[in-house]
Amino acid sequence: MAEVKIYRTSYCPFCDMAERLFTQLGQSVEKIDVTEDAEKRIWLVQETGQRTVPQIFVDGTAIGGFSDAQALHAKGELLPMLGK
Repeated sequence: MAEVKIYRTSYCPFCDMAERLFTQLGQSVEKIDVTEDAEKRIWLVQETGQRTVPQIFVDGTAIGGFSDAQALHAKGELLPMLGK
């Protein structure tokens, strides 16, 4: 099974929706709260080029945010990435 990390903030509804999507797919996720972590937020921008959350990583590869994960799932590409 793939390793999924979701970088999130405590007040982000899209972060909650991303977690729900992966839960519905039977995928466990590591939730990393960056609400008060300026260093981690800077790292995310450097790593992904994005300032928004959630930022989702599957096996160390950034796949984007909730809308990106949802689009991958709609195209049938997310489950294979998860090894399902």
